[in-house]
Amino acid sequence: MVRQFEQMDVYTPNTATGIANSRDKLRAIQILSRHDIGIPATAFVRDRNDVLPAIERVGGAPVVIKLLEGTQGIGVILAPDTKVAEAVIETLQSTRQNVLIQRFVAESMGRDIRALVVGDRVVAAMRRRALPGEFRSNVHRGGSVEAIDLPAEFEKVAVDAAQIMGLRVAGVDMLESDHGPLVMEVNSSPGLEGIEQASE
Repeated sequence: MVRQFEQMDVYTPNTATGIANSRDKLRAIQILSRHDIGIPATAFVRDRNDVLPAIERVGGAPVVIKLLEGTQGIGVILAPDTKVAEAVIETLQSTRQNVLIQRFVAESMGRDIRALVVGDRVVAAMRRRALPGEFRSNVHRGGSVEAIDLPAEFEKVAVDAAQIMGLRVAGVDMLESDHGPLVMEVNSSPGLEGIEQASE
């Protein structure tokens, strides 16, 4: 397969390993945390008995529940309390889905930052805002976008996260927490619709 692409002169900036690691949310969180990149407090849930201890480990409800694979906000659920979290996780696990539980970063107030990293720099950045009553700020969920001048701290975290994941082109999604930038996700094939709209 590689030989075939070489003959076609197709350049792929991201490695297969980088793409695979970034698509597996658990693996990505493990890699980033090993390199001291700020992430929301996270716990992996394998069975029903893990749910309550996991919620306590991330700081209590409300919590965000995430499927290990998913894009555009699909498979991301906000559980306002422990009982709802237990019910959601039990339902997901009945379909053989493993999940992550993350601390809900309330101070981000339904918004996040997407930085488009190419090589060793951020070429564009935007703030995404969720619709009223929605906590996911994805453009595909109706979120609005605005261009921003990315603070140096956020720019460094975005570039570092992309490079740690082995990606030369990436969309790095970060929350604005009281403790600085927290990386939610590093996308190996970021959609360009929102960033083009914001940055023109």
